[in-house]
Amino acid sequence: MKMDTELLNSPVVGLAEEEEVDMTDWNLPLAYMKKRHTEKIEGSKALAQSWRMKDRMKTVSVALVLCLNVGVDPPDVVKTSPCARLECWIDPLSMSPQKALETIGANLQKQYENWQPRARYKQSLDPTVDEVKKLCTSLRRNAKEERVLFHYNGHGVPRPTVNGEIWVFNKNYTQYIPLSIYDLQTWMGSPSIFVYDCSNAGIIVKSFKQFALQREQELEVAAINPNHPLAQMPLPPSMKNCIQLAACEASELLPMNPDLPADLFTSCLTTPIKIALRWFCMQKSAKLVPGVTLDLIEKIPGRLNDRRTPLGELNWIFTAITDTIAWNVLPRDLFQKLFRQDLLVASLFRNFLLAERIMRSYNCTPVSSPRLPPTYMHAMWQAWDLAVDICLSQLPTIIEEGTAFRHSPFFAEQLTAFQVWLTMGVENRNPPEQLPIVLQVLLSQVHRLRALDLLGRFLDLGPWAVSLALSVGIFPYVLKLLQSSARELRPLLVFIWAKILAVDSSCQADLVKDNGHKYFLSVLADPYMPAEHRTMAVFILAVIVNNYNTGQEACLQGNLIAICLEQLNDPHPLLRQWVAICLGRIWQNFDSARWCGVRDSAHEKLYSLLSDPIPEVRCAAVFALGTFVGNSAERTDHSTTIDHNVAMMLAQLINDGSPIVRKELVVALSHLVVQYESNFCTVALQFMEEEKNYVVPSPANSTETGNVTPGRDSPAIPRLRSVNSYTNLRAATTSRTLNKSLQNLNLNEEGGPAAFSPGNLSTSSSASSTLGSPDNDEYLLSFEIIDKMRRVSSYSSLNSLIGVSFNSVYTQIWRVLLHLAADPFPDVSDLAMRVLNSIAYKATMNARTQRILDSGSLTQSAPASPTSKGTLIHQAGASHRSKRSTSPSSGSPPMPSASSSSLTNEVPKPPVREAPPARPPYTPTLGGQAPHSQQFPRTRKMFDKGPDQAAEDGDETAAHRSFISVNLQTGLCDWSAKYFAQPVMKIPEEHDLESQVRKEREWRFLRNARVRRQSQRITQRGVTRLDDQIFINRNPGVPSVVKFHPFNPCIAVADKDSICFWDWEKGERLDYFYNGNPRYTRITSMEYLNGHDCSILLTATDDGALRIWKNFADQRNPEMVTAWQGLSDMLPTTRGAGMVVDWEQETGLLMTSGDVRVIRIWDTEREMKVQDIPTGADSCVTSLSCDPQRSLVAAGLGDGSVRVYDRRMGPNECRVMTYREHGAWVVKAHLQKEPEGHIISVSVNGDVRFFDPRMPESINILQTVKGLTALDIHPQANLFACGSMNQFIAVYNSNGDVISNIKYYDGFMGQRIGAISCLAFHPYWPHLAVGSNDYYMSIYSAEKRLR
Repeated sequence: MKMDTELLNSPVVGLAEEEEVDMTDWNLPLAYMKKRHTEKIEGSKALAQSWRMKDRMKTVSVALVLCLNVGVDPPDVVKTSPCARLECWIDPLSMSPQKALETIGANLQKQYENWQPRARYKQSLDPTVDEVKKLCTSLRRNAKEERVLFHYNGHGVPRPTVNGEIWVFNKNYTQYIPLSIYDLQTWMGSPSIFVYDCSNAGIIVKSFKQFALQREQELEVAAINPNHPLAQMPLPPSMKNCIQLAACEASELLPMNPDLPADLFTSCLTTPIKIALRWFCMQKSAKLVPGVTLDLIEKIPGRLNDRRTPLGELNWIFTAITDTIAWNVLPRDLFQKLFRQDLLVASLFRNFLLAERIMRSYNCTPVSSPRLPPTYMHAMWQAWDLAVDICLSQLPTIIEEGTAFRHSPFFAEQLTAFQVWLTMGVENRNPPEQLPIVLQVLLSQVHRLRALDLLGRFLDLGPWAVSLALSVGIFPYVLKLLQSSARELRPLLVFIWAKILAVDSSCQADLVKDNGHKYFLSVLADPYMPAEHRTMAVFILAVIVNNYNTGQEACLQGNLIAICLEQLNDPHPLLRQWVAICLGRIWQNFDSARWCGVRDSAHEKLYSLLSDPIPEVRCAAVFALGTFVGNSAERTDHSTTIDHNVAMMLAQLINDGSPIVRKELVVALSHLVVQYESNFCTVALQFMEEEKNYVVPSPANSTETGNVTPGRDSPAIPRLRSVNSYTNLRAATTSRTLNKSLQNLNLNEEGGPAAFSPGNLSTSSSASSTLGSPDNDEYLLSFEIIDKMRRVSSYSSLNSLIGVSFNSVYTQIWRVLLHLAADPFPDVSDLAMRVLNSIAYKATMNARTQRILDSGSLTQSAPASPTSKGTLIHQAGASHRSKRSTSPSSGSPPMPSASSSSLTNEVPKPPVREAPPARPPYTPTLGGQAPHSQQFPRTRKMFDKGPDQAAEDGDETAAHRSFISVNLQTGLCDWSAKYFAQPVMKIPEEHDLESQVRKEREWRFLRNARVRRQSQRITQRGVTRLDDQIFINRNPGVPSVVKFHPFNPCIAVADKDSICFWDWEKGERLDYFYNGNPRYTRITSMEYLNGHDCSILLTATDDGALRIWKNFADQRNPEMVTAWQGLSDMLPTTRGAGMVVDWEQETGLLMTSGDVRVIRIWDTEREMKVQDIPTGADSCVTSLSCDPQRSLVAAGLGDGSVRVYDRRMGPNECRVMTYREHGAWVVKAHLQKEPEGHIISVSVNGDVRFFDPRMPESINILQTVKGLTALDIHPQANLFACGSMNQFIAVYNSNGDVISNIKYYDGFMGQRIGAISCLAFHPYWPHLAVGSNDYYMSIYSAEKRLR
């Protein structure tokens, strides 16, 4: 103990060790943690895009009504002296009244024309009521649905009345005549905009609203009462779309300050820069700018619309600032309506913000309808004052000395503010105020590059940022920029467009309309462009051609297919993926693109991607080939040949390791099925006939006495639950046929005397005829039938019948689909079930219709059913489910042959799933009627139809096609597009040192280091006893495999088809769930993947299927991460070892073997098979152990041999050592992971042998108990534990001394332990888990004082 404390307190030892251990965890790769495993494969929910103006409008006509009556002041306002005089910057008293009136009118028109030069302007100077009526009605007539502006200047008439009237004149100018707003509304109609520049203007706005309301009520009355005078008239337009701008509130007078113009409101609205500069000079602060006078302001050089001149720059800054204030203060929809819908309205409202600021300083509050929140105190006005200040301070020197004008730093500063927001802000914050300014800056070449860069970084924050930018109005700007030829803008524009299209794909039309696609085609074709920019370009093009015929044509013209094909083998995986998706989309339902692809042999070039290391790329290639064959145009022999070639290439992916690839495969094949429907119907009928006539052989009627495979297919044998028949021991589940002594034993009821022999330890399983729950009514083909069909097809006379003819492709693809319908991954099997059932339903409907037509007999065009039923049954007994291997490595497309003809090897799952809603229900009692015939057209190709059927044939084919193809999609492309919508530049959470994910990981790694350290201390000291029972509980099923989690106090216990998780410290059950394997298969091994971090659990079943689970044992629902067929050709006759696996975390490789003749190595990173090592033996592999450092794999076999393979060598020379010292089945072979590590192997007879892989003979032998059923070796402590049929456990140390014998459970009853079904040591602690046939699960450990 003393030694221990010294060790503990020595910081150097402790620290060095801990750091070292830490690094090993950090450097270990993680398996199955990619986005495709953690996310649902579906596109993002489309955000409702409100940025696109549904109804862009123009103000086409303007009525300028001036009631000035120059020289005569109205009686109701007493004016000051001196008083504000200027109207439109003209002093009316400086010329004759009539001339003054005309000049002012002409000037007002000019001021408006600056904002909207194309409108029709009509002046009405000092008019009468009739003149106003005539003017308004004629303007509305010409404007039709567009907007009309009514500008009213009432400076020469009395103020508006409370009754809602404004004043005009009589003919002789002797009287003021009231004009009702109600009438004005009627003449002006809608949509309109009204500007009132007069005192008490707010009254007009109120009356206007009351009258609008009154109208609506009248209309409602008229709608009910047909005799109402309004009922016969056309509906007057609603006044809701009318906009009003009024100079002041209902109780306010206009300012009379002589320094200001009399029409201050009009000046703000139409000459904002001029009035803003004058007002600036009138403020006290203007004294800080020396030498600037009102006269000087008049002389500012430049033009308003030339941004390089001082005046133009000020105007540009003013636009940016008012736009920004509005965007920040107004609700989004109001901003869209007022500032983006109509150019003139937008200008007037921007200028209205200035009017509010200036007029409030003279106690006037301009009013608008719709009302705006107050903006006069907004902080951006200070930026405007500064810009004006900087500009005016240069004026004296510019004008007097002619010095050059220095541009304002305004835009650069605002971009800096935007940059600060981007770099410093938190995640959830208000949008950046500067966004509208960034928009304005895009117009300037000086700042454009920086603005685009910042804009890209903003859009990268996520879809919400893209929506914001679009709502500001960025779209037309970035669209226009695509016409620029500047190379330095390319990466930025491509990035920005990828972001926009990832969120709103409807922009495809705008791009094609403006020839924008050419820009991206040139980027994609440019070899000097970095791969990520070409990826974005091809993504953009993939969106342009997606379900958009015009886009497909434009891109085909632009040579897209050739450009894509050149980049299919680019080293950048994302580029390969999107090039394939883009190709798949351009020829989707677009035949000329398909033929263009055929000419460039696109399909052959895509084949190389079917074996790409990245699953998403394989997926994209399958998608592209699927749409390639899924074209609905006219068929020729040439195109049929191509389709068949593609189909046979695709069929090789049947056992791909990634479910997303297999899902895409089902969809691709479904396109083929739709194209060649009648051929598939024929095949389906044939298979269904075969299945009906196929009798399942069972031992009862079998003539062979040695048939020891009962239970598997026979309804005859009951499901045995006796101890012996169902123990599923890892050790004793020997192959049934290898052990010659067992060959002639018939299995008795209880398993009796033969019970111990490894051969019949697991013979019980449910009969296949009762497979699954009662059939789902909606499916014509149940799982059971499909399973049976798969077996029939393996020796069905279909092959001899059809031969290697044209039809064989269809039978093969049908088999591929049967195989996929029994896929271990539910999504894949669901899709395949839908395709199969769709065709089966179709075929039976056709056959029924046909029987009615032909009075009941099948016509000759369907292949005849085989007649030799007798031989069929005999064959069934002999070559039950012989296999055809179609692994991708076998180059050429597989051809059918009578001896080995099934692609399938998998077993269906009980149908615990919901049927997709799109499938019409199948009603068995159809009689002669076809209720869904419109969905299942009768196809003439298959049966000789009567003439009465011919008519309805053509128009129905489309209806049925939709039954499969519309519902069948995997969401892969939309899911892949999400990549571009999500932040690309942000540090991923796991790399962010402060993130929660990272902190949790650090905690886990510290815990791992602690477990390693503490357990090592115990094992180094030596374990002298191992019988302290620290846990016991009754498991829900008989334990067949147990596995400790390496670092958590959690243990996984598998029974036949479910997994239970226990916390062995607390003694409580954490979870219990169904593994999803079919009834007659069992779980034969388990591994924790990523045990050092977020663990996932791999289960292997004896049909060769592998399933991986996450979210178990933590209050969440367990989810299947992935599942695939690890071994495609498990030999059902030798169901002994089941499937054995070994996992290498360091390399991400998974070794699999079992009742097969190979050791298959899967690379989990690529999710594909990387190597098949032939075992060179005729028996099954019972145990696998690998050492990543030495690239060695040690295998124990059922024939007693132990074989060592070096996986760096070729298949012929990789077996480097064979030891044949054991006389019987090897229970376990363990390869120690040290550089000099030995192989320890143990056989059923209890002899333990130690081998040095470099020596041909064993270097040590120990003898333990005979009749072993289970064994495990502790990797650290050099202990091994043996369990036997004789109901006890013996634990030995490395010298062969028994340190513990366990025969009884601890506790009150102290009952005898059951027959041992499985044993496992903890990888670190001295804990031994024991499962026995009496359902109990116990854990034993070293003495307490040691722990």
